[in-house]
Amino acid sequence: MKKRVWGLVGCFVAGGFLGRELERRHTLGIPLLGEAKAAQPPRIPQIMRYGFPSNTNIKERGNYVLSYDRRNRNPNWVFEHLTKDIVAKTEDSADRTNINFIEDQTIPKIFRSTNRDYLNSGYDRGHMAAAANHRADQYWMEETFLLSNISPQHPHFNRNAWNNLERYVRSLAFHYENVYVCTGPLYLPMRMPDGKSYVTYEVLEPNHVAVPTHFFKVVLLETGGDFALRSYVMPNREVDPSTPLREFEQPIEAIEKSAGLLFLSGLPSAQQRNIVQNQSRRLRAF
Repeated sequence: MKKRVWGLVGCFVAGGFLGRELERRHTLGIPLLGEAKAAQPPRIPQIMRYGFPSNTNIKERGNYVLSYDRRNRNPNWVFEHLTKDIVAKTEDSADRTNINFIEDQTIPKIFRSTNRDYLNSGYDRGHMAAAANHRADQYWMEETFLLSNISPQHPHFNRNAWNNLERYVRSLAFHYENVYVCTGPLYLPMRMPDGKSYVTYEVLEPNHVAVPTHFFKVVLLETGGDFALRSYVMPNREVDPSTPLREFEQPIEAIEKSAGLLFLSGLPSAQQRNIVQNQSRRLRAF
């Protein structure tokens, strides 16, 4: 039944897709830097093939899907599907040189983050769906600069350790047929001198954009019906970029518990258990 529903949605969207996409670009204020491939069928069914982590404030883009946290003015999660054809660098690859960060006009103004929040804040505008993950289409790359896809990140972390993780995930697309990536912020507790644990985080003015304490990235790798799982948690602070990425690997259950999300729900239960057990065995082997 699910496949039939997606099929109907695909047929409906494809019918007037070009006109609506051009209209949406104007509404969102996205600059027309190149001729986007807006007439192609939507990729949402492929991106979300193995389930939505949650169903709150879903936003569908040309090449990624996100859930938006109105209270913290951050994404809850951002989902991507990567292949070597999407991430490969070619002569026709999208160019980020003249793309600006812009507000997401589809979010009510009182819940939006703005460029003013980041001005002189000491934090970078950190992509959850990385711009370089969407080189295959100029429009896809432009959409990664919507501020709904952005979280405040420590500059050294964003430009070094986090960038290393993003590059590693892209490299996996050259070794696996499909790479499914879910990325998002975490707000983790810290034990204080009084023996109690507290969740504390900075907010950026004037719109109280929360600064996450950590970030997660869950990566599902698929080739020929076989799966492997990688999941990472990294602190939002200066991190030695030479630290091996395996040092940041965490069991997927720990991320689910901390983020309040459920991953892989679109897979049969037995297959989910097998994937998670294989990850647990590999982590114990470190």
